[in-house]
Amino acid sequence: MIDDQAEEARPPGVAARLPARSTGGSLPPAEWVLLTVAVVGISLAAPLAAAAAAPPLAIAFWRNAAASAIVLTRVSNRRGAGRTRGRRPGRSDVLYCVLAGLFLAAHFGMWIPSLTMTSVATSTALMCTTPLWAGLIARARGRGVPKGGWAGMLVAISGVLVVSSVDVGVSARALAGDALALASGVCLAAYLSVGEHVRQRLDTGTYTLICYASAAAVLLAACLFTGSELVGYAAGTWVTLAALTVAGQLLGHSLLNRSLGVVSGATVAVISLLEVPGAALLAALWLGQVPPLETYLGVLVVLAGVFVVVRADASGRKREA
Repeated sequence: MIDDQAEEARPPGVAARLPARSTGGSLPPAEWVLLTVAVVGISLAAPLAAAAAAPPLAIAFWRNAAASAIVLTRVSNRRGAGRTRGRRPGRSDVLYCVLAGLFLAAHFGMWIPSLTMTSVATSTALMCTTPLWAGLIARARGRGVPKGGWAGMLVAISGVLVVSSVDVGVSARALAGDALALASGVCLAAYLSVGEHVRQRLDTGTYTLICYASAAAVLLAACLFTGSELVGYAAGTWVTLAALTVAGQLLGHSLLNRSLGVVSGATVAVISLLEVPGAALLAALWLGQVPPLETYLGVLVVLAGVFVVVRADASGRKREA
């Protein structure tokens, strides 16, 4: 479900040198299929998390803990059968994986609560400003941001202001949910930036296992600290949590993690933007959430700005290459 045949067939020592990333135009059909599945998975995640009758931090914990157990079983089976040929992670690799897990835990710890405070459409759109923050992170690390990138950021920020202005008139709780969703996008950008770095040396299974387990450990501590109930849910809630783990974590995040080894982060960012309309449509049909028209207009402006940023970043990467 996570690692493809190419990773299993890679000869010893080659795991540290994954294939050169594509900028999106020359991907084989199989890669597009997997990315499409990933988008469907992450689109289902928001409505499922909003529908789960459990504390938000507990939802975040269980999806990471269950995914960790499943990935551990798969990685152990592959190693037992002698099908894992990549090198074992070194100390720095483990530290990077744990760091990615910390950012992932922070992302879920803020985004899932935001789904209960504002609409799924608004929360998902604000969370998907991730490429903006990724661009700023790249800038802080010394990589230039194209002029088109800055222009796109201004457009996206204006869209954020439109969405937030709608929620100002709704309630302070909805506005707080907007702030959490934005902060979760920052953490997601950091998570993807670290993951893109470490995935050049580690296979998907090893990286995903350490990352998810680290996130689960942090979220468990947060649940215990805040007194969030971890058990005692109705059967329907456990079914929802299981569906969230499969759709959002194993099919969504895991396939995106896999793609970071062979696809540029810009390409992944463009494709993942489809989560916004997908989650909004599912929330409208399933949860009956139909935000004001102004919210949808603001979401479109956010998407347009983020798209400009990602395209400018992709063009810059091509010129550097």
